Amino acid sequence: MDKIVNNEIVEQVKKAMPEEESLYDVAELFKVFGDSTRIRIICALFDHEMCVYDLAACLDMTQSAISHQLRILKANKLVKNRMYYSLDDEHVKLIFEAGYSHIMEDK
Repeated sequence: MDKIVNNEIVEQVKKAMPEEESLYDVAELFKVFGDSTRIRIICALFDHEMCVYDLAACLDMTQSAISHQLRILKANKLVKNRMYYSLDDEHVKLIFEAGYSHIMEDK
């Protein structure tokens, strides 16, 4: 049995596909969201800037453990800090909300 390929659609999709490096970067970003502690930190920062000590108290974790996760979030431009940490921009909350909404659809 011969396989039929719609070359027109294949070419359209190939032209619209982002560059491999960009896709790799997106995959790496989603890996950061793959840790429940980092997700908890992001949720804690939705409405308020917080210092490391407040985050540790809020999440019942050590300051050292929170600092470790904040370094990863900061390196991936998901949080920023001056004296207090906050979400880097509104996209972080949108990414979380889209994922959360998706998993809650069937619950």
